[in-house]
Amino acid sequence: MDTDQRLREAAEKLALTLAQGGMQKTTARVMTALLYTRQESMTAADLCAELSISSGAVSTAVKQLIPLGLIERVPAPGSRRDHYRFRQGAWASLMSQQNAMLATMGDAAQEGLDAAGEDGITGRRLHEMKDFYAYMTEQLIPLIDSWRERYAAQHTDAPR
Repeated sequence: MDTDQRLREAAEKLALTLAQGGMQKTTARVMTALLYTRQESMTAADLCAELSISSGAVSTAVKQLIPLGLIERVPAPGSRRDHYRFRQGAWASLMSQQNAMLATMGDAAQEGLDAAGEDGITGRRLHEMKDFYAYMTEQLIPLIDSWRERYAAQHTDAPR
C-alpha cells in the first residue's frame, strides 16, 4: 500500500472517530483531509475530488471549521480560487475556546444553586458541577500556555 493510500485511510479512520464523537461526518472528512494531505493547501475542488463530495458540502464544512480555528483560508499566488489548510496551532486554539464553554457551564451551575440553594440533593449536585467547572477553567489556561511554550521551544516554525 502506498503512502497516499495509507494517509487517506488514516484520515477516514479519524473522521469516523470524530463523527462518532458528534462532529458532522462530512465536516470531519474535510478536516481530516486537510490535516493529512501532503500538499500545503487544497482548494474546494481538490476536496470535492478527494472526498467525492459536492461543492456545497465542502462549503458547509469550511463554514463550520474556520470559526473553530481548525482550518484557514489562505492566498495562493497565481490562483483565484480559495485555498484552505489545516491551521498551525489549531489544537491549542480549539482547547482555548473550551474556556468559554467551561465558564458557561459554571455559570449555569451557579444559577441553579441560586435557585435551589446549597442544601438538598439538587444543591449538592449543582455544587459539584460548579466546583468541577471552576477547577477545569483554572487548570486549562496554564496547561494550554505550557503546551504552547513547550511546542515553540521544540519547533522553530511554531506560532509565537
